[in-house]
Amino acid sequence: MKIFSAAQISRCDDFTITHEPVTSLNLMERAAKASVAWISEQYRDAGTFYIFCGNGNNGGDGFAIARLLYENGFNVNVFSEDQNAKMSGQTEVNFKKVKALAEIVCRDFRDIKNSQVKENSVIIDALFGTGLNRKVEGVYAEIIQVLNEIAIPKIAIDIPSGLFADKMAAENAVIFKADDTLSFQFWKISFLHPETGKYCGNVHILDIGLSRDFIKNEPSDDFVIDETLIPKIYRPRNDFSHKGNFGKTTIVAGSFGKTGAAVLATKAALRTGSGITVTRAPRCGYEILQTTCSEAMFLPGGDDFVAEIFLEDDFVAGIGPGLGTGEKTKKALLRFLKDYSRPLVLDADALNMLAENTENIKLIPKNSIITPHPKEFERLFGKTADSFERLELGRKKAAELQIFIVLKDHHTQVITPANEVYYNLTGNSGMAKGGSGDVLLGIITSLLAQNYSPKNAAIFGVWLHGKSGDFAAEKYSKEAMLPGDLIGELGNVFKILA
Repeated sequence: MKIFSAAQISRCDDFTITHEPVTSLNLMERAAKASVAWISEQYRDAGTFYIFCGNGNNGGDGFAIARLLYENGFNVNVFSEDQNAKMSGQTEVNFKKVKALAEIVCRDFRDIKNSQVKENSVIIDALFGTGLNRKVEGVYAEIIQVLNEIAIPKIAIDIPSGLFADKMAAENAVIFKADDTLSFQFWKISFLHPETGKYCGNVHILDIGLSRDFIKNEPSDDFVIDETLIPKIYRPRNDFSHKGNFGKTTIVAGSFGKTGAAVLATKAALRTGSGITVTRAPRCGYEILQTTCSEAMFLPGGDDFVAEIFLEDDFVAGIGPGLGTGEKTKKALLRFLKDYSRPLVLDADALNMLAENTENIKLIPKNSIITPHPKEFERLFGKTADSFERLELGRKKAAELQIFIVLKDHHTQVITPANEVYYNLTGNSGMAKGGSGDVLLGIITSLLAQNYSPKNAAIFGVWLHGKSGDFAAEKYSKEAMLPGDLIGELGNVFKILA
C-alpha cells in the first residue's frame, strides 16, 4: 500500500469528488459511516460517547459520527469550541443536523472539566485532521490535556489531534493520546515512527472508496509492507525441484561465548528454505553447531574467533552475529570485502567493525543488505535528532552506497537505493530480545541465496521475521517468547502463504 502525504491525501479527496462524482458532503458521510460501523462493533456496550469536534472538516466527521451513533441507539454528548464559531461548509451542515436532534446534548469544550464522565464511556477526538500545520495552542491544547487524563477508551478520527501526517511533531506539542486511530484509506508516516506513533494506539485503515485511479497513478516513494504485497513476492516451490534450486547459504558468525548467535542465524536460514547451508565459525563452537544444526555443514574459521573468511563462488554470505570485534576478525572481514563484489548481508559486529573507519563502509558491495538497529546505524553514519531525520539520512546513504538498509525499529524500514522506503507492519515488543536480529540475518541471507532480489529478500525477510514473532507471541506471550521461537513459527507462516 502506498503512503501519501497530507497534500496528496487532499488531492485524492478532490479527485474522487470531481471524477466519481460525489459531493464533499457525501464523502464525509462515507467516512462517518465507516467509522460508526467500526465503533459500533468494538464498543457495542458503551454507555456514552463524548465526541469533541473542531471547526474544520475533521469536526464535520465528528458531528456526522455523533448523528449516526445516535441513530444506532447510543447516547451521545457533543463538545465544540463555540456554537457560533465559523465552520467549514460541510462541518456546518453536519453541526446543524446534530443540533436538530434534541436527544443529543451539545456542550462547550470547557464543560468536560465539570462533567461526571461515566466509566463505561468512550471519548472520540475529531478536533484536527491531516490539514493541521501548526502547534495546537489555546483552548484546544487545554482540552486535549484534560482528555488525556481521563481513564476511559479514546478513539482518534483519521489522526490524533496535534499530530502532523508526515513529519515530526512540534517541540513540546500537546497531542491527543488515542487507544485506537481510525484512518481513512491510508497509513500516515507519523503512525509509523516511534516519537509520533505512540500517540496512535492501534491503527485501523477504513476504506471510504477514494479513487482507485488516483491511488494507482499517484507516485509515492513510501509504502507499507502489507498482506497484499507479500503474495506478489513469495515464490512457492516447484514440485520438480532439488536442493540446488534453493541456493547455497554461508553464515559467518560466532566467537567464544557467542556460539548461540551462529546457531540462531543458521537455524533461521535452514527454516527459511536454504538448499545448502554452511556455517563458518570458530572451532570452539563445532560441537554445539553440529549438534543443534545437524542439517548444516561446519567450516572452521579460527579457534576462539573467526580469523578467516572464505566463500565459494556460488554461495551467498550473511556475516556478523556474535563475531566480536577483535583485531584478527576485523582484518579477516576487511580482507574479504576488498576482494568480494557480490551482494551479501551484514549485521551486528560486522557493521560495528566497519563503523570504526568510515572509509571501510565503502567496501560494502553494491546491492548488499545491511540490517542495523538505531545505535548501529548511528555508529555507521552519524547522530540524528530523531527517527524522521535518521530515515532521511538512511535514504541518502542507501543511494550513495547503492545498498539496501534494513533499519530495525518497531516498524522496521527497508530503504532502497532508489529512494523508496517500505515500512513493516508485522512484529511486536516480545521480539525486543538479544538474538532476534541474528534470526533476521539468517532469514534474509537464505532468501537472497534463493535468488530473491535484494529488495524482495529484505522486504519479505522483515515481514517473515515479524509475522513469526506475532505467532510466537500468541503462543508463548510477548514476555516469555524467545528468539528461537520465531524460527519454530516460520513453518506456520509459510503454511498460510501456501
